[in-house]
Order: sequence, then structure tokens, then C-alpha cells
Amino acid sequence: MPVKAVLTDIEGTTSAVSFVFDVLFPYAQAHLPAFVREHSKEPAVAAQLDAVRSESGESGADDERVIGILLEWIEADRKATSLKALQGMVWAEGYRAGQLKGHVYPDAVSALRRWHEQGYGLYVYSSGSIQAQKLIFGCAEAGDLTPLFSGYFDTGSGHKRESESYIRIADSIGLDAEQILFLSDVVEELDAAQQAGMQTCGLVRDGGTLGRHQVVQSFDAIDPASY
Repeated sequence: MPVKAVLTDIEGTTSAVSFVFDVLFPYAQAHLPAFVREHSKEPAVAAQLDAVRSESGESGADDERVIGILLEWIEADRKATSLKALQGMVWAEGYRAGQLKGHVYPDAVSALRRWHEQGYGLYVYSSGSIQAQKLIFGCAEAGDLTPLFSGYFDTGSGHKRESESYIRIADSIGLDAEQILFLSDVVEELDAAQQAGMQTCGLVRDGGTLGRHQVVQSFDAIDPASY
């Protein structure tokens, strides 16, 4: 069955890992405490703070303790959905203020535009929240890229190293798994997608290998029609 959709990771794939770790994470770490103090009573924020209390096992934690837990999670690079959601809210303020611009490699931009014109469905699957994904592509240095995408998936669909997550995503997209090409720079994610039946291609921008998966150094070398 021919590939009809491309599902792509962000960090290390469409975008530099350094953008996330050197720009986004420090920005969230610096601005999250004030954001929580200012917005903690808003329903969307309060719901995520309660989720932090539940996940940390500290149901009685006040806002200051929750801030402390969140900062600990940021330091540990913990993939908590509540943390990702709150980080996304902080980043949204930064993007709106013009303090942040999303990094997307030029070769990824050109390929995504080309694939969209060719009729492929384009989707994103990242450990960052869907909101954060939309901000990176919506406020990219290359302009608003969100019209190119048909959907976004985060850890709400499951963890990226578990094959069941990719089965759920294929079901949500409405295609057989083998009709979806998954792009990532992490071998365990590629393995999980392949186990679910998806086609895979690894991005190794600095060279190297990713297990037995086909690898390329640029989006320019990827042709979905060849899978």
C-alpha cells in the first residue's frame, strides 16, 4: 500500500534539539513561576496544577510547592503531560510577545510544503504538548506553517517508545499503519512505529545510524512515494 501520510517528530527531526533545550526550556523555567502565580485561578491552569498534585502524590500542595515540583520536573526533563501543558501556556505568552520564534530547519520547511502540495496528509507526534507543537510551527521563523498539517499528537496518545501509541494514531488518522511514514531521530521511537506497522525513516543530521532503519541527513533526501 502506498504511503498517504507523513507523521513527524519535532526535536532533532524538523527542529534543532538546541532550540528546545537552549531556548524553550530556559524560557519556561524562568517565566513559569510568575505565570502560575498570576493565572492559577483560571480553570485551564488550575486543572493542570491539580494534575501535578495528583501525579506527584502531593494532593495538598499549595501553589508555591507545585511551582517547586514543576521546576524539579523541568530539571529532570520529565515527560509529564501536565508540565508540557503549562510550559505550552508559558511559551504561548512568549510567542505572542514576539520573544520566541519557532525553529524549523529550511529543508524541513521546503519538504513539508512540497508534500502538502502533493496531497500527503501531514501530522506531528511529539512529547511536547499539542499547543506547544502548534506554536513552534505557527510562529516559525519561516512563517505560519500550521496550514500544512492535518493533525497533532502528543503523549495523550501514549508514550513515543510504545507501539500501541502508533496504532492509536493510525486509527485516529484513519489509515492503515503501513500507509504512514514516521520520521524521527530516536531509534526506540522508530522501532515502536515499525512494530505498529508504519514505514520509518531516521534523521541523522550529523551522520550515524539508527538501528536497521533507513536514515537520511536532510528532508531533501526523503521521498514518501518510494516507500
